[in-house]
Order: sequence, then C-alpha cells, then structure tokens
Amino acid sequence: MPAMIRRRVERLGRVALQAAYWGQGDCSQCPIVFASRRGDISRSLQLLRQLAMGEPLSPAAFSTSVHNAIGALYSIANSHTGAYTAVAAGEETVEAAFVEALGQLVDGESHVLLVCYDESMAIPYDTFQDGPEFARAMAYRIRLVDVGGFSLRSGPSQDTACDAVAASLPPDVAVLDFLVSDSESRYTHTVGARRWEWIRHA
Repeated sequence: MPAMIRRRVERLGRVALQAAYWGQGDCSQCPIVFASRRGDISRSLQLLRQLAMGEPLSPAAFSTSVHNAIGALYSIANSHTGAYTAVAAGEETVEAAFVEALGQLVDGESHVLLVCYDESMAIPYDTFQDGPEFARAMAYRIRLVDVGGFSLRSGPSQDTACDAVAASLPPDVAVLDFLVSDSESRYTHTVGARRWEWIRHA
C-alpha cells in the first residue's frame, strides 16, 4: 500500500487491510464485501470529542471515519475497479456479509472476497459492549460448489438461549471457529427472534 494512503489508516484499518491483501490472491478484481459491526469506532469517538470541545475537525480524519472508508482505501491503493460493499448488521453482521457475498455469486460472480473485522469498544462506549472483543480480521474467498461446502439459512428462533460457543466468542470468530473445525456439522447463532444455522455438507 502506498505510504501516502497507509499513513491515513489506524490500527483497525491496518488489521482489516492486511487480511484483505492476504486473502486477495489472484482474485485482484473480484467483488469484495467489507463487514464490521462498528467500523473504526475509535476514530469516530475522537471526532466526537473534538466537536464537544469546540475544536475544528480534520477533513482527512472525517473521511476515514465513515463505514466504507477501509474498503475505499483498499480500492484506491489497488486500483480495484470491481464492486465493493460495506456491511454492518449488529450481532448478525457476519451472516449479513455472507448473504451479500452469496447474492453476488448467484448474480454471476465466480468468486467474492469477504473481509470481517472489528475491535473492542473505546471508553466510554465499552459499557455497551455485549461480549468479549479484541482487534481482529479474517478474509474468506467464497465460490459456489456443487458438492460439499457450507450453506447458511435463517428462520424464527425456537430458543432464545445463546449458543455456548457464541457466548464465549464474538459472533464472527464463532463462525470462523465452526468453518475451520470439522468436529461439528452445524452451528446455530440466535439473535433475538431470528435463528441462523450454518450447515457443513460432506
């Protein structure tokens, strides 16, 4: 990444972009879905503090605080002319991101790169944090297959109790844990009245 662009990226952006670079491979122009529950919340909080103190805001800082900023910087740095999407859907962000990626595959794309990233909430917003959090990013190269692979479906929740794995891990990490492990054939993520079911096919 060119130094002029790299200097505009904070820690979360660097984590996300590193995953995107590693996951890109030979898929340099395939569509990309960037998914984060909160985005660069630390930068947004810094801007809010400056507003509260009556200080002028940096246009550069503001431009990189919006939710699609990390994807935009990746696109600029790599002359990526394919589609990229920024997704945020609360506790269901990882599922919403996969639904978006699958929709693009069904629409004719051969591969989609999906990058999930998040970090812990900054003070004082950490009081709203509903589970364990840490800086992380993961990248998936997704394509349709006729045999094997995984599928994802949703429906009304029959039990509002959280899955045991989901209670100890952030939702995106719990999904990653299921996808890379071969010990379970299904993983269920319940959010309010909705139930997401990840299914591994032999």
